[in-house]
Amino acid sequence: MKLHRVAAIVMRQLYLLRGSPARVLPLFAWVAVDVVLWGFITRFLDRVSGAGFDFVPMLLGAVLLWDYLARVMQGVTMAFFEDVWTRNFLNFFATPLTIAEYVSGLVATSIMTSVVGLLVMVLVARAAFGLSLLAYGPPLAGFLAVLFVFGITLGVLGTAIVLRLGPAAEWLIWPIPALLSPFAGVFYPLSTLPSWMRAVSRALPPSYVFEALREIAAGRMPAPQGLLAGGGLAVAELALAAWVFARVYRHAVRTGLLARYSAETVS
Repeated sequence: MKLHRVAAIVMRQLYLLRGSPARVLPLFAWVAVDVVLWGFITRFLDRVSGAGFDFVPMLLGAVLLWDYLARVMQGVTMAFFEDVWTRNFLNFFATPLTIAEYVSGLVATSIMTSVVGLLVMVLVARAAFGLSLLAYGPPLAGFLAVLFVFGITLGVLGTAIVLRLGPAAEWLIWPIPALLSPFAGVFYPLSTLPSWMRAVSRALPPSYVFEALREIAAGRMPAPQGLLAGGGLAVAELALAAWVFARVYRHAVRTGLLARYSAETVS
């Protein structure tokens, strides 16, 4: 792998951002809106519940972490979609660029964009609602690591779907975080789910993160085994997503799909 080729992928995305404020605004605008909206919801719940329970670290913290995962995923998919929309994808692979270098460039782009979104969310949550992520203690590093790896997994899998089915399949990718959130138990304990949904939850690394988050919000230290299990699952699923992407790419090259890649390609 040549690092200068990976850097070229990242540099292209930076030039796109520099030349278009419309691309920069979504990096922080929507996450800030989410934090403000849920921040006031948690304040309202604190006021009317009368239970003496602080909803801010549980609900607002969950929103912040879930939005972070979604930003990581979109950091990969949006960089890929930029190449699809501009019909630039084929040009990349007319060069010596390898698929590993291309995907690494997408991941590096995701790191930059997700860090921007995370910083904005942390600053807004701290300034407006007094939530500090440092209140979660040492497990916070594990939370962010597991969610980052799983977000990259979803991004790589999403690009594989679009690469195989064509740009018309883009609409399948955007709802993925929303579809997974009920199974991940973002806002409620997994014990409230029916047994078949809990079986799916056990295969999702974020579910271990949010269970640990609720333990901390309740004043208890979570068992490290859960977070370690989530981390192991995230790494294994990332390897599986990379394998799927490589298989789809080889199929696209072998069948000539790359040469026919256009907005009308759906199969």
